[in-house]
Amino acid sequence: MTKNILILVALLSASASSSAEDVKIRFINDWKWEGQAAPLLLALDQQFFKEEALDVSLEIGKGSLDALPKVASGEFDMGSADINSLITWRDKNPDIDMKAIYIIYNSPPFAILGRPSLGVVGPQDLEGRTLGAPAFDGAYAQWPAFVAANGILEDKVIIEDVGFPVREPMLASGKVDAITGFSFTSYVSLQDNGVPQSDISLMLMSDFGLDLYGNAIIVNPEFAKENPGAVKAFLRAAVRGYKATIANPSAAIEHVLSRNDKSTRETELKRLIMAIGHHIVTEEVRGSGLGDVIDTRLEKSIDQLASFHKFTAKPKAADIFDDQFLPAMASRRLDTQ
Repeated sequence: MTKNILILVALLSASASSSAEDVKIRFINDWKWEGQAAPLLLALDQQFFKEEALDVSLEIGKGSLDALPKVASGEFDMGSADINSLITWRDKNPDIDMKAIYIIYNSPPFAILGRPSLGVVGPQDLEGRTLGAPAFDGAYAQWPAFVAANGILEDKVIIEDVGFPVREPMLASGKVDAITGFSFTSYVSLQDNGVPQSDISLMLMSDFGLDLYGNAIIVNPEFAKENPGAVKAFLRAAVRGYKATIANPSAAIEHVLSRNDKSTRETELKRLIMAIGHHIVTEEVRGSGLGDVIDTRLEKSIDQLASFHKFTAKPKAADIFDDQFLPAMASRRLDTQ
């Protein structure tokens, strides 16, 4: 009798354990583990996802366009991708209703970087010179809009498709005259490649006519439909990770360094502080909280993209960004913990 009771208890325990199994989420980052990735890595290491009954795996990506087809196909459930590339991608793939659900970079880090010693200080200096641009670079994806906004004669700029690993070294050695890149990645990497800060011209596209949002968290539409609670839980944990990182970047960077033994604390902390100060925490974010968009601004950015992309049907903000998964405003505000 006692033996039968023990067996029954064991079966009930196994059943309860199975019913309470954490929801698995595979997330693809936009890039390798650099300083700016600290918030999600912190959320993982500090068990924020686990506390939400999620079993999350974070994997590196190969650029801000890399996640789009991988999340759309279901290879990954969620990921980080350039929202502007999502807008044009959706136009080419109208049967897949994939949306952004959280804005990471309220002010985009898209940039052109040149060297005054090579004659590149401003946009017009790019004419007659070679621009190194990886094909899957989120910043390069905005090149046509940057050209249109600044009156650059595009046919006078030589575009060279370069690999991500050699992009900054090529500019450092003078093999190209300028590059596209994310500000905190390329600016710091150029210095690590021996280029003095005084010989780097950083042209943030947001300072040169492009009022765009940057990277966002995207979600596979089928996964979102089947697991809305898990998607909401992921964002709750992510917001905790972002707020903890913003409050103490020096501590948060340790979660990057534990996965990146090829860099230094100084380099990655520079990247993280630059990402926070220039791209994550803005006046808009201080007013509306982390992760959200202002519809009129998003629609203005769609109009800018329409200057070079001929939409089959130009979308509205609601077609691109779904705010139903965002945590309450009170938890996303930076003046609350």
